[in-house]
Amino acid sequence: MSELPAAAERAGAGEGAAAGEGAAAGVRPASRLIDWSLLILCNLIWASQFVLAKLVQEEMGPIFATLLPMTIATLGLLPLVRRQQQRSRKASGAARQERMSTRDVARFAVIGLFGQVVAQLGITWGVGLAPASNAALLSLTLPIATAVMAYLLLGERMTAVRWISFALAVAGVLQCSGIDWNDLRFASGGAVSGNLLIMLGVLGSAFYNVYGKKLLDRYTPLEVLLYSYYAVLICLVPLTLYLEPGSFHSMFSFGPRVWLGILLLAGLQYFLSMILFLTVLTRLDAAQAGLSNYLIPVFGVLIAALALGERLTPRMAVGGLVVLGSTLLVTVYEEHYGAKTTHAT
Repeated sequence: MSELPAAAERAGAGEGAAAGEGAAAGVRPASRLIDWSLLILCNLIWASQFVLAKLVQEEMGPIFATLLPMTIATLGLLPLVRRQQQRSRKASGAARQERMSTRDVARFAVIGLFGQVVAQLGITWGVGLAPASNAALLSLTLPIATAVMAYLLLGERMTAVRWISFALAVAGVLQCSGIDWNDLRFASGGAVSGNLLIMLGVLGSAFYNVYGKKLLDRYTPLEVLLYSYYAVLICLVPLTLYLEPGSFHSMFSFGPRVWLGILLLAGLQYFLSMILFLTVLTRLDAAQAGLSNYLIPVFGVLIAALALGERLTPRMAVGGLVVLGSTLLVTVYEEHYGAKTTHAT
């Protein structure tokens, strides 16, 4: 686990450039395969969030259901970041760690509030109000929102390959999800509020993916994650005390099933998957990494089939293969084509 952030730190510091063009070209295909595999793992973990969020909300409100697992994940990150920083100081010969600038403090406050808080609280709260079919459809907008924000905030360009991948991914997810358009309830009861919250969560995730890439120029993936979680805790603790005051006391009566959901959210959703995604983000464009999010609804169908006994149809399988092909197109083919173009010039 510690090797991934260390590799990202070296990449961010520019040490890879000193290794030479030939060495980089020799490991590029294997590196891209690893990146793609990690993105698949991240999206598999994220696809389980809807089920786990519903599970833990059986005995707590949505704010505490977001705060508690993120607090556990933060406690797990603390020793890892401290050990990483100690190694970095020892390697550089620095006597103590350089203080974070006021500007960077503000940046982490922004990414924590408008990224993590909006994303995690929006989705956790929204899935308790809106039908699952609505959530699956709205999640289709995440890669598009990421690409648009990457264009606006990072200046990343939209290539023809990426547009084709977007079109294939949308078609594949709609095929896989088997959404019944007649049953979508976008204007009934609490579904309106749930849809709006899920949409806010999607936009928050896109913002975090893009804005986090800017912070990765100066900080390691572990540091970006930990400091943004600090902002989340500062925001959600007073909200919980005000809106769900009995939550801290009631946690001692949670059953084993709910605690299992909390630990899975903390260890997989808020810890492992985020570290892996931010690490990959140091090597891929935000739009490239964001396009892999089309796998979330596909994996959601598979998880429902395995965990809930829902039937996996041939139509769903075909849709999943189309989405997989679109992800390969943007993460493997585009990189290979770009390398050939650069070499030719």
